[in-house]
Amino acid sequence: MTVHDPDGPEPDEPGGGTDEPDGGADVPDVPDALSPRDRAVLALERRPWPGPGAKERAIREELGMVPVRYYQILNALLDDTRALAHDPITVNRLRRVRESRRDER
Repeated sequence: MTVHDPDGPEPDEPGGGTDEPDGGADVPDVPDALSPRDRAVLALERRPWPGPGAKERAIREELGMVPVRYYQILNALLDDTRALAHDPITVNRLRRVRESRRDER
């Protein structure tokens, strides 16, 4: 049995019936989820490529962006915790590659 506070909102009213600050309103489960574009960039990066030309062609055709923009987005995703949560294997692999290239400079 639930004890009802006579001074608080009814469980059926907005703001009542839950311990959530927004009253349990319909909030997406993961408000910080990656955008479809960001997920597509990670998915494309996860694929194996026979050579550099095939990857650049896929970037243009599948994502509709120039390779320079693709790599800018990808680099930003490597520092995004949402990307790490979405695809930790790919993000960690690319972080290691990026770090080794920085060390070479």
